[in-house]
Amino acid sequence: MENPFKKIAHPLQEVPKELKNKVMADVARIKLLMEITDLFTFNYPSAAKTFFEKNKKKE
Repeated sequence: MENPFKKIAHPLQEVPKELKNKVMADVARIKLLMEITDLFTFNYPSAAKTFFEKNKKKE
């Protein structure tokens, strides 16, 4: 029985440009979403901690 995994990359074929552009656009969208999420969640724990510490001091 032949190993089917040896046939996967042989022969190498060029990916259609439309598919390549779609994949690259999807990757760019995901990267943007990750960066925006990171921007809003990076300081959230420290901001929440500061908020609660200030409220305790007021009491």
